[in-house]
Amino acid sequence: MPKLMFYCQHILGMGHLIRSIEIVRGLIPDFQVCFINGGQVIEEFEFPQGIEVINIPAVKTDAEFQKLKPVDDNLTMAEVETIRKEILLNICDRFKPDVLIIELFPFGRRRFSFELIPLLEKAKAMGTKIVSSVRDIVVTKQNQQRHEEKVCRLINKYFDMLLIHGDPNFVKLDLSFSRVADLNCTVHYTGYVVQPVPKLQTFQETYLPRQPLILEPLILVSVGGGRFGHDLLECVAEAAPILKTKIPHQIQVFTGPFCPDTVFQKLQNLTRDINNITVERYTPNLLYYMQQADLSIGMSGYNTTMNILSTGVRAMMMAFQGNNDKEQETRVKKLDSLGRVKMIHPEDLQPEKFARKIIDYLQQNPTELNLNLDGVNNSANCLRQLISKSAVTV
Repeated sequence: MPKLMFYCQHILGMGHLIRSIEIVRGLIPDFQVCFINGGQVIEEFEFPQGIEVINIPAVKTDAEFQKLKPVDDNLTMAEVETIRKEILLNICDRFKPDVLIIELFPFGRRRFSFELIPLLEKAKAMGTKIVSSVRDIVVTKQNQQRHEEKVCRLINKYFDMLLIHGDPNFVKLDLSFSRVADLNCTVHYTGYVVQPVPKLQTFQETYLPRQPLILEPLILVSVGGGRFGHDLLECVAEAAPILKTKIPHQIQVFTGPFCPDTVFQKLQNLTRDINNITVERYTPNLLYYMQQADLSIGMSGYNTTMNILSTGVRAMMMAFQGNNDKEQETRVKKLDSLGRVKMIHPEDLQPEKFARKIIDYLQQNPTELNLNLDGVNNSANCLRQLISKSAVTV
């Protein structure tokens, strides 16, 4: 069985980790997988059985999204860089992958070049096939021309394949990266990577009584990892008593595992005496709630968007705009223009106004979109073909 090493680094939320793991699930039947997690460990997050998971010393970003810092305060960033690089090179030596997948790099994560360039050099010298795995929209830079030149140079030097996890009929990578035609590697649009929607009866038989059966109409509120979106969560908490007198819904809030303790405690205090809202940190079973919800309210990250599309739930979505990142804004504006979701603007975050918007939107039915959501299977097919061609060449 061919060996595949998958490198994933999440520094803000959980999106990169969730998407990467769904791709890995589709690879398990055909590849021996070694998964490298460079981000903060989430205790409740469940990795699939049958793969080797290596959590290297974790790195996250600071509150201003400018500097990298170790999760372990006992280590300096310089120490972490040295340790991580050595671990990655040793794993590559020991595992001897036939395929190396690097998530996002070099379109992003270039601050991790200290470990990725040595890893790419070693893998290439070993004859390993190297693949870049990216979402539909990548982050743009202030000096975009210079950024794209560097990306082209790195792709053309090291990479054999680029997997774009999107549907070109909805968004092409060219929208955020203009030089796709200058890439010399094989380029594939795989369709969107989605988490499988659980069958409710099977899910309830497996998880009940641990998972509460939802009997009341439900509004689900989630903000991914929880490092941002706090203003949205607070607005929902303050709108809950207004909604209580208007609609019979129960509001379930998940703040995300990385939500600061101060924010979580503030939300608990705001909702302590309100019986139509529950605030919790995290659930590994978000799709269970989403497929039963009348409305999902949250940020417009890749994975939340895919969950909304796969479950068909109504959705109100707000874009993260920190660090000059336009990815979420680009996606949610397109979905809003097509009538699939309702975009939340910063000026909407006033409890009375927001409550009215929720009530109004519950009366509307979203437009159905016909998008390719088979990114997991298509990614696996592309990688099988890559290995097959390599074997024929040899």
